[in-house]
Amino acid sequence: MFVNANLAEAVLWSSIGIGFLIAGVRHARRRRFLWILAAAFVTFGVSDVIESRTGAWWRPWWLLALKGGCLLVFAVALAKYARMKRATKTIPDSDDDGDGTSPRAQRGEARDR
Repeated sequence: MFVNANLAEAVLWSSIGIGFLIAGVRHARRRRFLWILAAAFVTFGVSDVIESRTGAWWRPWWLLALKGGCLLVFAVALAKYARMKRATKTIPDSDDDGDGTSPRAQRGEARDR
């Protein structure tokens, strides 16, 4: 059961990695970010295959280090993603005076996009 569960996890993590790889091909602006994530997820999948052979995620020591490195990449990527999402939020313009232009447009300010 342990071996099969680890192999199933390996397929899951590698599939997610392939998804990020494909997304990187399609989105040039975030290609580097997405390909780093792809590599980390595929590596995490490979580490599960190794884990299924060794019987533990902490043996040998380098497997633990490999998994820890992947988790570090995931944490950094999550933080970067949160920053990117906050940066792309826009403040809706209001048209208080009814002339068809927003106060921001009247001041010559560009939208946050």
